[in-house]
Amino acid sequence: MRIKEVMSRKKISDEKLYKELVSLLGPRKVSNKLVDLISYSHDYWPISLLWFLKGEIPSLPSIVVFPESLRDVVKVVRYAYDNEIPLYAYGGGTGVLGGAVPEYGGIVIDLKRLRHIKLYEEDLYVDVGAGTNGMILENYLNKKGYTLGHFPQSLYSSTVGGWISTKAIGQFSTKYGGIEDMLLGLEVVVPPGEVIHIKPNPRAAVGPDIKHLFIEAEGMFGIITRAYLKIHPYPEKRVLLSFASKSLADALESVQNILRRGAKPAVVRIYDKVETLKWFHMKKKAKGKIGTIIILEGDNVLVEAERKIVEEEFRNAEPMGEEPVRYWLEKRFDVRELPEYAPLGIVIDTIEVAVPWSRAVDLYNDVINAMRDIEGTLIAYAHASHFYPQGVCFYFIFGGIPPKGISATEYYEKIWEAAMNATLKHEGAISHHHGIGRMRAKWIRKDLGDATMELLRKMKNAIDEKRILNRGNMGV
Repeated sequence: MRIKEVMSRKKISDEKLYKELVSLLGPRKVSNKLVDLISYSHDYWPISLLWFLKGEIPSLPSIVVFPESLRDVVKVVRYAYDNEIPLYAYGGGTGVLGGAVPEYGGIVIDLKRLRHIKLYEEDLYVDVGAGTNGMILENYLNKKGYTLGHFPQSLYSSTVGGWISTKAIGQFSTKYGGIEDMLLGLEVVVPPGEVIHIKPNPRAAVGPDIKHLFIEAEGMFGIITRAYLKIHPYPEKRVLLSFASKSLADALESVQNILRRGAKPAVVRIYDKVETLKWFHMKKKAKGKIGTIIILEGDNVLVEAERKIVEEEFRNAEPMGEEPVRYWLEKRFDVRELPEYAPLGIVIDTIEVAVPWSRAVDLYNDVINAMRDIEGTLIAYAHASHFYPQGVCFYFIFGGIPPKGISATEYYEKIWEAAMNATLKHEGAISHHHGIGRMRAKWIRKDLGDATMELLRKMKNAIDEKRILNRGNMGV
């Protein structure tokens, strides 16, 4: 799985490309500086960091452009289409699967200058530019008395367009849903430079819901420039609860029953015995048990009703109070492990999958065992982080040192192979919210099936017949 720097013959020289894009957009919106080309050659994919530590660059683009308007984006898409130049959309660069790597060179289009925010209070939605930073958007809404309810771990560095393109989900998803549940409408530029605008109606039955075509498409079908997102009044009350259960099955059953009864906690996280030591370290009685943290928020009456349901369903567990939840709230955006440990030769990554309730415990056990069985693995653990009446998302974390004679990349790929095969064995979804990118492309056909993959290819060819958009991504 090695990405070559430029895999197709260039149809236009880099010098000519630069001059023509400057004439289209102006010099302030175009860069061919090496520092920019390197900066936009990767995302937060751990394997990219491993390559960089060895002095290897995954794949350099020829140029980077910084549009400031819809008109600018249309110009870039038309130019790339007319000249058959690969075009890669870039938001905050927080993807973890290589989905933004400019595998075939060409143009990277950074959308972070598209960052307007317009609030529609009566209709409870916000009109926002695709390049808007997540934390800036949430802070703006909070000051106006609202919340989006979308808190991915990358909140401080990710963008709205990136959320939609990867089907992102936040830590408060059990109440507010994923980005697909928040999206009312959007604006997208598709080849050869046409603008698709989907209005922000509460619901519409006007043919197939086209906006879903661009959710989790990872830039394959169009360049998202604007989104209309649902918002909620800022919660009146918040309640923090935590429990220690005897087994993973017991904790999962308690949460399943809570959802069956119609309660919707904002946050639910169930930690296995290993990760409970991290988040419940201040509670000696939690050692050797399964820790669960729960946050309820919203209208005071509803929150108190949900608190009663939660406490009833966790009646066989030991209450642990607010302290573990407060500790989690303080540390939840900390993602320092990868850059800190990678230079020491330790390979670390996360793998999230989804599975129905009936197969949840078996999938957890098999994935953990499969990762631990790979030589060099030091630790493998997990938590359940997103919950539905039909099932759950497990978020696996592993760390290891490649054994002698095995490169870091080879060890990394072996771990992923083991985890994906164990997930497919239990008919789980190989991705829950990180997407496919280049890392998971190897297994997408096994998950979707041949007929679905063929349909996906037909859609790609119909919308982007010259295959300029994120060429090589998702194995399509």
